[in-house]
Amino acid sequence: MRRLALLSTLIPALLGAQSASAASWLDNRFRVDPTIKQVAFVVERETKNQNVVLVRPDGVKYYPWRHPDNVAWHEEAGMDIITIENPMPGPWQAVGKVSTKNQVKVLSNLKLDVATLPERFYQTETYKFTARLTQDDQLLTDRDFLDRVKMSVYFYEYVDDPEALAEDALPTPLKLGEFSDDGLELDEAPGDGVFTVALPIEIQPGRYRVKMTSGNGIFLRTYEQEVMVYPPPLLPSFIQARNTEENHTLVVTSDEGMIQPGSLSVHLDQEAPDGSVTVSQEQAAPDATRLEASVPNLLNPGSYAWSGWLYATDTYQQRALVFPMQKSHFAITSVLHLDKNLAEYRAQQEEKARLEEEKRRLEAQLAARSQTWNMILGGNAVIVLLAAVWVFLRRRRHRSAASEQDEPRLEIPPDMKV
Repeated sequence: MRRLALLSTLIPALLGAQSASAASWLDNRFRVDPTIKQVAFVVERETKNQNVVLVRPDGVKYYPWRHPDNVAWHEEAGMDIITIENPMPGPWQAVGKVSTKNQVKVLSNLKLDVATLPERFYQTETYKFTARLTQDDQLLTDRDFLDRVKMSVYFYEYVDDPEALAEDALPTPLKLGEFSDDGLELDEAPGDGVFTVALPIEIQPGRYRVKMTSGNGIFLRTYEQEVMVYPPPLLPSFIQARNTEENHTLVVTSDEGMIQPGSLSVHLDQEAPDGSVTVSQEQAAPDATRLEASVPNLLNPGSYAWSGWLYATDTYQQRALVFPMQKSHFAITSVLHLDKNLAEYRAQQEEKARLEEEKRRLEAQLAARSQTWNMILGGNAVIVLLAAVWVFLRRRRHRSAASEQDEPRLEIPPDMKV
């Protein structure tokens, strides 16, 4: 890792014009003085796809794929850049189809200064992060080198002792940004030696370990820090207008105590169906942590989109916060009949409710009527049954009386005289 960082610091000066500290190769040889502590060889090849072999004064050979830890080897098409820390004094030689444009240069006092990250991040925010490459405390501005540097920022979920874990058990790195010195996005000027990355904190809240590495092998683990990621303190809500007389509204609320009162502001871009963009901006009142921004109602039917930025200052670090609002869409299908459509919808809902209430009332009436009929039929059945019993008993009584009349009566004859 140390040798790779060394390589990153030596390449810029190697790619510039020759100077008093640079010397050309003589028969592919260069003598290293015993006082030299760091040396870098730039070897341009005549054949792009064939590497050179670097031979040490004692005959030991170095290859791109095999060399000691104090050697860093960076390969490009037609070029090898080799840096050595504490090189062996004596004549070194490059073996291969070597161009005549080779040079060697001794460099010192090169530093990579990285800005300290804040202790607390917020989910969905975008953070501007910078690093500076200096030589003798002056910004290095060699464009040939700066254009080759590709540094990336990775977030790792925090673990207490990562060295004790197996490789497959280590947290998966999350790449959140890549440094550049091209004058684009958040980078202020191209080729000024200041590398800038826009970190989008699109990760879950939690504790993380941050590492800065190089995608092309020039830098490796040049920076490391622990940070915390908290939930976003701001919540934007877009409310579409319901009629032609109203504007749309963007409402932004914040968590209590997280945002300084009066620091909240918004920039919103509304894109119309024809591609035109309307800008809306609003600043919160001095004592407010909530904001309502009026967005023009453009009325024309079609598909619309809105996006923008939220700006605030947090109360914990007094740090300026920037939150992008990703593009969202809404549609107006018939602008001239918004009121009519809304009235028709409400009327339909009211009619539906009335019909349901009427249906419920009729069902209740039918249920009550059915119950009444059941009671009537039940009562009539009882009456018929009682009448049948009464008739049965009466007939039985009459039959008993008739039987008694039909039976012969025994009469006692009068006393007979003898």
